[in-house]
Amino acid sequence: MNDVKIALAALALAISSPTFASDGKSPIIGAWRMTSLEVGAQGNLQAVPYSGQLVFTQGGTLSVQAMNPDANAADTPYTTKAYEAYYGPVEIDEAKNIFAITVESSLVRELIGTRLERKFEVAGDKLVISPVNAAEGWRVTYDRF
Repeated sequence: MNDVKIALAALALAISSPTFASDGKSPIIGAWRMTSLEVGAQGNLQAVPYSGQLVFTQGGTLSVQAMNPDANAADTPYTTKAYEAYYGPVEIDEAKNIFAITVESSLVRELIGTRLERKFEVAGDKLVISPVNAAEGWRVTYDRF
C-alpha cells in the first residue's frame, strides 16, 4: 500500500511541476552563440559589444558565459572584470515562454542560490532572452550553434 501511495504522490508531483528541460521537446535545448546584447531604458535599447554563449542541456541545466571586450568595464550584478559565468538547474515553462535557473555556481558568488527568471522566444535558429521585468532594460539575441 505504501508503494502505491508513493507512486501516486510522484505522479501528482510530475503532473503539477513545470516542464523541465530534460523532456527534450523544448526548442530552447542546445548550444547558442550570442549575436547581440542591448541595454538601456525600455523602448530605447542600445547595442553593447559583448560575446558569449549559453547551453541548455537535455539533463535540465543551463550554463552561461559572456564577456565585454572592455576589460575595464564596471562590474555589474552579473559580472566581474567584464566577465559573466554561471551554471545551475533550469526549469522551462513552454506555456509562458519563461525559464528559471537556480544559480549553483557563479563567478559572482553573490548570485549563488539566486533564482533568475527570464522570458524567451525561439524562432527557427534564433533565441531572444529578456527579463521578466522589462524595466531591467536589456535583451540578448543568440544563434543556434
